[in-house]
Amino acid sequence: MEFINTFIDFFLNLDIHLGGIIDTYQNWTYLILFLIIFAETGLVILPLLPGDSLLFAAGAFAGLGNLNLWLLYLILAAAAILGDTVNYWIGSYFGERIFKPDARILKTEYLERTHQFYEKYGGKAVVFARYVPIIRTLVPFVAGVGSMQYSRFIIYNVFGGIVWVLLFTTLGYFFGAFPAVEENFTLLIIGIIIVSILPAIITYIRHRSASKKKASKASTSE
Repeated sequence: MEFINTFIDFFLNLDIHLGGIIDTYQNWTYLILFLIIFAETGLVILPLLPGDSLLFAAGAFAGLGNLNLWLLYLILAAAAILGDTVNYWIGSYFGERIFKPDARILKTEYLERTHQFYEKYGGKAVVFARYVPIIRTLVPFVAGVGSMQYSRFIIYNVFGGIVWVLLFTTLGYFFGAFPAVEENFTLLIIGIIIVSILPAIITYIRHRSASKKKASKASTSE
């Protein structure tokens, strides 16, 4: 329980904790950020690590002069691309064997939803998934299970990773130092999370609605 509270506190107060990391570890902060983004995108068991919000926060500190923006671009884009690549090969090697219906994190239903997301958007799912928590971590795994050839996957992976990092880091760089943003950083993080998961929620609602209609039609025909 204490770990969960610590995780939530870190997530919602990224500005405070990231500032503390920068003060304590200085240039090693780049490695810490690399490892977090790599783990969030590359390790299928860690889909709840901060992604979008961490990029925004890092960009905000770059705007304040505490971090180098161009170095952030390079290191975090590399982390995102390498993470998805590792995740793809994990999926290719382990397949669907590690997902269980009653698992706490790696639930079969998450894999099924990701399959639906992938079927809807095709190769572009690798790019779109960058902006949806949990789905972002699972899509490269599903692609590795057998849905996409690696030569095709890597193109979407590189493009998607670079654009994702550039977008959120640049937004943080230009808007993170605004007084209104600094004073309401936690609310902004919550807003980023809500906007990020909104597409997944809408897709889930549509899927449930379609399933109910099919079930209703089936029962009527009987």
